[in-house]
Amino acid sequence: MDLGIKDHVIIVTGGSKGIGEGICRCLAQERAMPVIVGRSPDEGGRLAEEFKSQGIDAIYIFAELADFSDCEYAVKQAVSHYGRINGLVNNAGVNDGVGLEKGTPEHFLKSLENNLHHYYYLAQLCLPWLKKFQGSIVNVSSKTALTGQGGTSAYAAAKGAQLALTREWAVELLKYNVRVNAVVPAEVMTPLYQKWLSGFKDPEQKLESIIRHIPLGNRMTTKEEMASAVVYLLSKQASHITGQFIFVDGGYVHLDRALAGTEL
Repeated sequence: MDLGIKDHVIIVTGGSKGIGEGICRCLAQERAMPVIVGRSPDEGGRLAEEFKSQGIDAIYIFAELADFSDCEYAVKQAVSHYGRINGLVNNAGVNDGVGLEKGTPEHFLKSLENNLHHYYYLAQLCLPWLKKFQGSIVNVSSKTALTGQGGTSAYAAAKGAQLALTREWAVELLKYNVRVNAVVPAEVMTPLYQKWLSGFKDPEQKLESIIRHIPLGNRMTTKEEMASAVVYLLSKQASHITGQFIFVDGGYVHLDRALAGTEL
């Protein structure tokens, strides 16, 4: 299937590692042009060079996305290089464990800066170009917005807000034919996920207990599966999809997890 995004310029935040890297690779396979934005210059630079060696015009831009001026710089650099923006993937963020009982107001606000504010900043900065080219926004959220997790109030609040903004922006931008959707993962193995697992006394046992409760296949979602959903939503093949939350989670959120590992 031709997704119709060849030569489309797509900004991907957190595009150097994990889900973001998977999205950039999927975009490159479709001959789109990824703009890799984030704070991992070694990985991001190598990824951009790899794409260039394949004939894909990709660039890496270093940015601390909690800072509006860095977001502004990233968009200006993308436009300076390509002359346009066709899509935005808001993906960067980290589950930083700022809870209610043990958190502080200062840490809560800082977490929102790191996980939520740049979704708004970048959408607003990219909007003139998205309107001009009838582009698309995809927000990467998390199952924590719906299931809760415990001990991560700020991250859950940010992820819930991202879903609310997805619907709000989809309504506001209807008149411009700019589509806005969200993809919601549950358990995806990324460097940040591995770091989180390492904090447990027995990481392998913890991982096994998680996998047991994923209904479809008793396995984690791959970053490639996440990427396929995101890139599809950016594409012309999804031209009448907007304001939707697409769960790529093996049924984790909506199916009874007691069914995991059983024969129906």
